[in-house]
Amino acid sequence: MTRPSLLPLLGLLLALTRPAMAGPLDCPQAAMPVLRLPSVAAALAAGRPLRIVALGSSSTEGVGASSRGATYPAQLEADLRAALPGQEIEVINKGVSGQDASEMLQRLESDALSLHPTLLIWQVGVNGALRRNSPLRFREMITAGVDQARAAGVDVLLMDSQRGAWARAAPERAAFDQVLADLADLPGVALFPRGALMDAWTARGAPPEAMLIPDGLHHNDRGYACLSAAVAEAMIDGVPRAHAATLATSSR
Repeated sequence: MTRPSLLPLLGLLLALTRPAMAGPLDCPQAAMPVLRLPSVAAALAAGRPLRIVALGSSSTEGVGASSRGATYPAQLEADLRAALPGQEIEVINKGVSGQDASEMLQRLESDALSLHPTLLIWQVGVNGALRRNSPLRFREMITAGVDQARAAGVDVLLMDSQRGAWARAAPERAAFDQVLADLADLPGVALFPRGALMDAWTARGAPPEAMLIPDGLHHNDRGYACLSAAVAEAMIDGVPRAHAATLATSSR
């Protein structure tokens, strides 16, 4: 049986709590895979604080956003707090523009794992594809980072590349995205398919240029807002049914 989407409830809560932006939050409907994150589910079930570290490059740092509060990590924190009232939630932005796997791996311990998060969201691969780095070396580095996080008891949510004009200059993009998809088969690891999300947006009448700034690479405020809302919904849909029912009841 297909689980009912929590998007209507989440959308109502976001409309009531999201700070005013340049334009209305208008996110095309897009079915995303449910994110099975066992450490996140356990923390929510026990009422423990949920700390998330967003590790990545410019898409995480928020290049293209009108303010720090319009970045996807900042909005994800607000979205999750709105959907899970009373739950202590913190999303820490550790994005550094221009970095790829090698630089992020070097700071994984200091910038992420040392903060003892429940979840690591790792947005990676775009810059490596643009620089035509080796997909094999990329696999080795991401595997090492994922193994390090899992050994620390941290769930890992990998985020693949966006769509846009930049992709024509990165013929290896699909190979980098495939590495992330393969690693998502490991226990405690999941993939948020940003590329598939943007494909769905296009099918619903919102092509990449509607969600990106003119450079064809970085999200605009609408793109970041809709990315955050989709991640939040996929995370909430992964909460065990009994706890999800409690959450839904407490938010009425």
